[in-house]
Amino acid sequence: MPPASDAVVSELYLGLISGTSADGIDAALVRFDGEGHALRCDLVHGRTFAWDGALRGQLVALGQGADTVSLDALGALEGRVALAFADAALALLHEAGVPRGRVRAIGSHGQTIRHRPHADPPFTWQLGDGNVIAERSGIDTVADFRRRDVAAGGHGAPLMPAFHAALLGSPQEDRAVLNLGGIGNFTLLPTAGDVRGFDTGPANALMDAWCERHTGHAYDAGGAFAASGRVDAGLLARLLAEPWFALAPPKSTGREQFHLDWLQARMGEATTSPADVQATLLELTARTVADALQITQPFTRRVLVCGGGVHNAVLMARLAAHLPQAVVESTAAHGLDPDYVEAMGFAWLARETLAGRPGNLPAVTGAVGRRVLGVVYPA
Repeated sequence: MPPASDAVVSELYLGLISGTSADGIDAALVRFDGEGHALRCDLVHGRTFAWDGALRGQLVALGQGADTVSLDALGALEGRVALAFADAALALLHEAGVPRGRVRAIGSHGQTIRHRPHADPPFTWQLGDGNVIAERSGIDTVADFRRRDVAAGGHGAPLMPAFHAALLGSPQEDRAVLNLGGIGNFTLLPTAGDVRGFDTGPANALMDAWCERHTGHAYDAGGAFAASGRVDAGLLARLLAEPWFALAPPKSTGREQFHLDWLQARMGEATTSPADVQATLLELTARTVADALQITQPFTRRVLVCGGGVHNAVLMARLAAHLPQAVVESTAAHGLDPDYVEAMGFAWLARETLAGRPGNLPAVTGAVGRRVLGVVYPA
């Protein structure tokens, strides 16, 4: 994309996130214009930067509940993660031809390694020290967005609904924004009433992990592996019996709950083929998404999909089959690149933080009130 030579300095922000799947750092350079219903959000340049293989292996293991990490190793890991985020930001700016001085701030989500909203006390933990990112990049950085909401009694997730509401709502029809990252989550945008949002359960995290174990590929491109198998009805029923799916919102989850050991425990000694398991995991995602929407906003007329799962044609077809009353389409149809919606959202959250505006929605997260999110690390 061409550099934003006419952009106003204060309106260029850069968003960074590595999601539950830890499949790469999504970086988005964003230009914002206007406020409220007149807000415009344009992607100047976006790219996904792959993790170093060994570093990704550590992050995935921690995200799935590994506890055998010393404090020294964890501190070093945090530093490496932060450096990777900073380098991704600088590489993106170089590609876009935009000097760092033109960017008002970086909004960095970090990499989640634990999410325990029901612990006593509750906590959520994202690696990626904002001090290091600000120092390395030379750009003011806003990070650690989730913990203030958790401190206020919320889940700290999902945080995208306020951004979705600002850009994708419609007074003509009930809509839902579906993010298919490692974990699936909904933003409900009714024509009347509160915006709501919640996690639906595993989206790509289980499918990616199973595909990598049995094919060596990091993900199931286009859903081809799943399409080569058949849904195992018995296994699907056992997976759907997970009590978490029956919880009412607000709710959130992560890789530490839905991982391959969780899957293996429900497979037992059954000799289901790897392709059939992949097909069953895909159907699990489609079913849990559709069931959640039917319960919470049954008159939804349009489902706008973003995240890596939007490229899985088999999954998109199954979602459409389970949601015949709604149009299921990519957010690209509404001007937002589906691969960078979350990164753009954290750029927006950084903007809200610097303006002193709250970034959470209590009806979504369960917090006792609206809060300004994140910690500001000056360059």
